Amino acid sequence: MTTSTQLIHLYKGELSVVVSTRGNVPAIVYWGSYLGESQLSDAMFLRPVLGGGIDFDAPLAIIPQHHDGWLGIPGLEGFRTDAGAMFAHLQISTTEKSNTAATFVLADKHAGLEARLHLQIDASEVLEVSATLRNTAKTAYNLQALRIALPIAASANELLTFGGRWAMEFGEHRTPWRDSTISLTNLRGRTSHEKCPLVFAGTNGFGEQHGEVWGCHLGWSGNFEIIADGVTEHHKHLLASERLVAGEIILQHGESYTAPTIYAVHSSNGLSKASQQFHRFARSLTQHRKISRPVILNTWEAVYFNHDFDTLSKLADAAARIGVERFVLDDGWFTGRRNDKSGLGDWTVDKTIWPDGLGKLIQHVSNLGLEFGIWFEPEMVNLDSELFRKHPDWALHDVNYELITGRNQLVLDMSREDVREYLFASISNLLDTHDIAYIKWDHNRDLVSAGAHAQTLGTYELLDRLKRKHPLVQFESCASGGGRIDFGILPYVDRFWTSDSNDPLDRAFIARGAKRLMPPELLGSHIASRTNHITKRSHSLAFRASTAIFGWLGIELNLLTATDDELVRLSDVIARYKILRPLLHYGNSFTEDHSDTNILVHGVSGADNQQTIVSVTRTNSGNSNHIDSIRISNLEPGSSYTLKPIYFGEPAFAPHRELPQWLTKQSFVLTGSQLQQIGFICPPLLPSSSFIVMIEKVVS
Repeated sequence: MTTSTQLIHLYKGELSVVVSTRGNVPAIVYWGSYLGESQLSDAMFLRPVLGGGIDFDAPLAIIPQHHDGWLGIPGLEGFRTDAGAMFAHLQISTTEKSNTAATFVLADKHAGLEARLHLQIDASEVLEVSATLRNTAKTAYNLQALRIALPIAASANELLTFGGRWAMEFGEHRTPWRDSTISLTNLRGRTSHEKCPLVFAGTNGFGEQHGEVWGCHLGWSGNFEIIADGVTEHHKHLLASERLVAGEIILQHGESYTAPTIYAVHSSNGLSKASQQFHRFARSLTQHRKISRPVILNTWEAVYFNHDFDTLSKLADAAARIGVERFVLDDGWFTGRRNDKSGLGDWTVDKTIWPDGLGKLIQHVSNLGLEFGIWFEPEMVNLDSELFRKHPDWALHDVNYELITGRNQLVLDMSREDVREYLFASISNLLDTHDIAYIKWDHNRDLVSAGAHAQTLGTYELLDRLKRKHPLVQFESCASGGGRIDFGILPYVDRFWTSDSNDPLDRAFIARGAKRLMPPELLGSHIASRTNHITKRSHSLAFRASTAIFGWLGIELNLLTATDDELVRLSDVIARYKILRPLLHYGNSFTEDHSDTNILVHGVSGADNQQTIVSVTRTNSGNSNHIDSIRISNLEPGSSYTLKPIYFGEPAFAPHRELPQWLTKQSFVLTGSQLQQIGFICPPLLPSSSFIVMIEKVVS
C-alpha cells in the first residue's frame, strides 16, 4: 500500500481508517470497509473551495479547532484566567505509525498546551481513539471540553440511540439524521438508565443483517456527551466526550487530563456484525475469557432485608438441590441494615442478626458445594450510620448547600484517598476472613450538584486495587440495575446486572439493547417469581426460562415457597442450561430482522458453526396468528442442518388444528441456503411466549 505523505492508512481485517495530516492537523478522512492495496491520493479527499466562506476547505480534525477554519462545535474548549488560550491551535509536532496504530503529539507553544492522540485498530477490528491534554504553561488552564470527532459517511441518514428508565433500560430509539444536530447529554454522575453512551449511524433502513453501520461508544462511567452533527460544513460526524462541569478540570503547570477512550466499529452488513465486534473486544480482556460463570441464586426477591440463618440455610439447601452453583447474599447483612434508611457505610456483620458472624452460613453453603457471594454498595452512605456520624465531611456535597438525599442515602466522595482507604480495608477484611467468591457492587442513586470525573476515577482505582489483591473474586457492576454498563468499568468487573426488572417481557427488549454493546455472558439474567415484583405481570416458567438462558443465568425467587413441580422444572432448566452454556457464552450472538414488530428473533452461533440456537419471541398479539418464516443469516449455504425444538415446559402455542409439519418429524433437514432465503415455519405463539430451536450442522 502506498499513500501520499499526508495520508496514513491504518487497517486490520475488514476495516480501514485513513488519517490526513494536511494543514499539520490529524483528521480522519475515511473510516469504513478495507480499501485494499491500491494507492491512495490526497485528491480522493480534497473537496472544492466554495464561495461565500473562508478561502480553504476546513478539515474535520480529530480534535476540531476554530483556528483550522472549523466553524462547528470545537474539540477543545477552555481558558486561562488571563483570557489566554481560548482558541488554541494544536498542530502536529511528532508522529509515530504502524499498519494498525498512529500516535500524534500536537502542540501550541503560544497557548501552552500539548496533546497526545492515539488511534489503534485492535484484534477485534475495533478502532480505539484516546486523547490526553497537558498544560505546559505556568498559569492554570480551565478545561471545559476535550471532544473527539469521528466522520460518518453522508449516506448515513438514521441514528440508533439507547435509553429508558429504571427497570426499563436500553430502549432503542431510531431518529432520522439529515440536516440536523442531535445531542445526548448525561449529567447523572453514572452511565445512567436514561441515556447510554452508545450511538449507531447507518444507511436508510439499516437492519440486523443489512445496511452500512458505524457505531461509537464512549468508555466512561460518569457524565458524557455525544453529539451527532449532520449540518456543519456538510461533514456528518460524531463528537464524543466526558461532559465536564464548570471548574471541574483545572490543569496546573505540567498536569494533564486524559479523555475517555472512544470505541468505534464499522459494518457493511448491519447491526449484528457491528455488535459482534464490540463483543469480541469485551471478550479480549483477560478476565472475560473462558472463565467460570456459575448459576447464581440471589436472595433479594426471596427475603429482601429479612435475614436469618434458618431461612437462608434452607434457601441454600433448595438451591443446591436444583443445581445452583453460587449463593449470593444480597442487601441486609451489615450493621443496622433492617431497611433502606440506615446502615450503608458500616461494612461490618450485624451481630444482632448474625451473632456468630457470617462464617456459619458461608460454611453451610460451602458444604453444599456452592460458592458464596455477597452484596456491597461501597460508594454510598446513609445519614443513619456510624460512618456518617463520624465523618459527615466524607459525603459528596457542596459545603454551601443542603445535602440532597436519594433513596435515603448520600454519595461518598470517592476522590478522597481516606474514603477509598476505608472502603478498601472494610471490603478486604471481609474477603480476607471469609470464603467469598463474588461481590455484587451496587450504586443506587444519581449524583447531584457535583462533578463526576474524580468520583469515577476514584471508583475505578478502588476496584482495581481490590481486584489486584483478590484476583479470584468476581465483581458484578450493578447500578439500580443497568445504570452502569460501559467499557470504562468493564476492565474491573466480571458481570453486569442488566436490570432490576426480571419481567421476561421487559427483559426481551432490555437484553436486545444491552447486547448491542456487551456479549450475553456478561449480562446477568435471572428467573424470578411467576408474578413479577416490579411490573406485577405474571408469566409462565417456560417464558421466564427461555428469556433468562440467553445470558449469565441466575435464580431470584423464593424456592421455599415454590411447588414441587416448579422445583423439578427449575432443576431441568438449569441442567439443560449447563449443557448449552459453552455455546451460549462463547458463540457469536446475533439478531435477525422480522417483518412483524411483535416478533423478536435472536440467537447464538457456535464459533465452529456446528450449532446455532435461535429464540423466537412473540411480545404482543398481531394481526394474524401466522408468523412469517424465520430466516437465519449466518449459516453456511452449502451445508445441511437439522432443526429440533427446545421446550422448558408446555409449549405456549396459539389455538391451532395442525402444527408446522417439520415439528412432527423425527428429523428435519434444510440447507443453509434454504434457511437464509426461505427460513423455517414457526408455530403460532401466544403473546409473551418464546419458541427455541436448535439448528445443528449435519456432519458427513
